[in-house]
Amino acid sequence: MKTSGSSTSKHRWRRDTVELAAVFAAVAVADLVANVVVHGHDGPVLLVASAAALAATALWHSWWSHRHGGSPPRPGPGSRPGEIVHASGHDGQDAEEEPVLWRIRATVADTPGSLATVCRALADLPVNIQSMQAHPLADETVDEFVVRARPALEAGEIARAVVAAGGSEVWLERADAHDLVDVPTRILTMATRTALDAAELPLALRQLFGRCRIRSVPGAELAEDELDGTTMRLRDPSGGHLELTRPQPPFTPTEFARARALIALDAQLGVRVPEHREVLSLPAGPEVAIRRAEPGDRAAALAMHERCSTATLRKRYHGPVADADRYLGHLLEPRYGQTLAVEAADGRLVALGHLMWDDGSAELAVLVEDAWQRRGIGAELVRRLTEQAREAGIEEVYAVTTSSNSGMIATLRTLGVPLDYQVDEGVLVITAHLVPAVEEAVTRR
Repeated sequence: MKTSGSSTSKHRWRRDTVELAAVFAAVAVADLVANVVVHGHDGPVLLVASAAALAATALWHSWWSHRHGGSPPRPGPGSRPGEIVHASGHDGQDAEEEPVLWRIRATVADTPGSLATVCRALADLPVNIQSMQAHPLADETVDEFVVRARPALEAGEIARAVVAAGGSEVWLERADAHDLVDVPTRILTMATRTALDAAELPLALRQLFGRCRIRSVPGAELAEDELDGTTMRLRDPSGGHLELTRPQPPFTPTEFARARALIALDAQLGVRVPEHREVLSLPAGPEVAIRRAEPGDRAAALAMHERCSTATLRKRYHGPVADADRYLGHLLEPRYGQTLAVEAADGRLVALGHLMWDDGSAELAVLVEDAWQRRGIGAELVRRLTEQAREAGIEEVYAVTTSSNSGMIATLRTLGVPLDYQVDEGVLVITAHLVPAVEEAVTRR
């Protein structure tokens, strides 16, 4: 909480009054002690006791000052000799105000001292460099920094300092605490998640490269992987290829190599789905089991389609009922998203919930067999899939349904998040905003 100027003045006035009273009391005590020492019989004993008391008081004051930060602040980087940097921060900002994290990327000449010049320019602003990595090119190097700066320091000021230090193609964006994790640790964590679950590969690539668009292109085989500025095309082990694009900054050969290594790991491990099964007690009806679905569930899913009415299938697939079966291969492939299967006690599938990756968002869809509707299964699937999307860093999920599907509309309303509705020729698209959009400031020179 910030302290106003009037309350600060009152605090200083009270402190000065107490110090003045302490001085008067010390003078009176000193006069009393002097009279006792000169005229009393126990003068030497009183002097020794007074010395001991003063030593104890000094030790207590030292402990108190250390514990409560009584030492004066040290001069900050770039301050003049003798200049005191106040703890309240720049331009009267409170010391408790959180600093801002920035990610900076700049191209510099691959010559001795070029990196040191940029680092010195950043230090003079001043900003604190938290991490740094280099992306070597032919005759240049792309240096990437994560820095901590005071809130009043603007992106343009940082960019101008880097350009003056010899940097070009300077790019900035706001960072967060996740960017403070060093790159090798981040890559190993992503590799571990990908090894446990094939559905994690697109998410791992997105986390590795920040905000980027990832598109799966089935059937379009590549002779070799391609890097073209802001676009990477990588052969998909399951067929087709993955296309990664982002507006800025361009991908570097180092990032290209990291993506290829992550996909090569995925290809070696093959299809894998975590084995997790959870029993769910329904408000009305017997218990069911929820688990992750996999390609081997296609026959059971086809059998469920046979038991579903035409109206139920049309609400789910929005097209000819005869085409419903051909979507299952895509929906059950873990590379394209996550699918939850609900099993009855006899092992039959009675519901499927799909969360399909779609660039920075995800499509949400649920199919519940007619005989098992209105028991809370659809709502439970939507809740779990939405939570999975939030954990994966997805900011938006959307459902494509019909305007008459009151069940899906009511279920999405229970999420307690902002919803957008768009109707086009009887097709209703409901978009749920899971987290507020992060305000970003991007500067390019």
